[in-house]
Amino acid sequence: MTITKTYAAISARGLRKSYGDQVVLDGIDLSIQEGTIFSLLGPNGAGKTTVVKILSTLITADAGELSVAGYDLATDPDAVRAAIGVTGQFSAVDPFLNGEENLLLMADLWHLDRRKRKPRVAGLLEQFDLGEAARKPAITYSGGMRRRLDLAMTLVGSPRIIFLDEPTTGLDPRSRRTMWQIIRDLVADGVTVFLTTQYLEEADELADRIAVLDHGRLVAEGTAEELKRRVPGGHVLLRFGNLAMLEKGARVLEGEFSRNEDELTLQVPGNGSPHSLRVLLDRLERSAVTVEDLSLHTPDLDDVFLSLTGQPRTEESA
Repeated sequence: MTITKTYAAISARGLRKSYGDQVVLDGIDLSIQEGTIFSLLGPNGAGKTTVVKILSTLITADAGELSVAGYDLATDPDAVRAAIGVTGQFSAVDPFLNGEENLLLMADLWHLDRRKRKPRVAGLLEQFDLGEAARKPAITYSGGMRRRLDLAMTLVGSPRIIFLDEPTTGLDPRSRRTMWQIIRDLVADGVTVFLTTQYLEEADELADRIAVLDHGRLVAEGTAEELKRRVPGGHVLLRFGNLAMLEKGARVLEGEFSRNEDELTLQVPGNGSPHSLRVLLDRLERSAVTVEDLSLHTPDLDDVFLSLTGQPRTEESA
């Protein structure tokens, strides 16, 4: 039998960074698996961009054991750079070149074989739905088109790992969702994505795992559902067929609820986990209480963000 070993695409242990007396990152530990989307959340100034800059070799860490794509960040940064792509908060597109010229410029910087440059550029233009605008100056592109071109430029060198630092900031909802699908397609092809974002819906939609950074420390990590279950306010809404059954259910639960006789519902606090739900339903079933309908209500990532960082996520911060 062949045993396949899996390695972390990105690994960090004890990552630290300070500027003078200001500690920006205070002992960050990360392990991000290949072919997944990892999202780093946090308020402005939490250190998200600093993490991206360090892991993409733009700046050095003060301390920590760091590896990207299997290469040690301190001893083999050139190998790391050859394996990654970075799309920052601000577009790297040259507005006075057209889309094709921007991509060819990146192909030159990557030293791609001349026979491969044109096919690679043509494929990316088609993949990102930029074919019709390929010969138009990028200055005429919409925000969404320019962001797609920016990401296409990142992919010219076929990186295995992509850092996306707030890639959809400023885009309208339709353009944002287009970018989401592009990111999903990349991961389906085996690319690992490290995503920072201020849009909590974006992390909820895309990320396999999410970490929350606050004042230079990771304060939580897990799937979106795991993080939501950590925040109080979740409940199970039980709907009954008649008032008599509602009363019977209320007696069984002994006051652990809020009731609405008009709607024939009981709202029972709970974290929505399979175990807690099974315990609740078994308790009702043993007492011959029939539930007509059931729905789970869990806190969203806005509640998680507020609970963990003490700051609401506002449109101003986004």
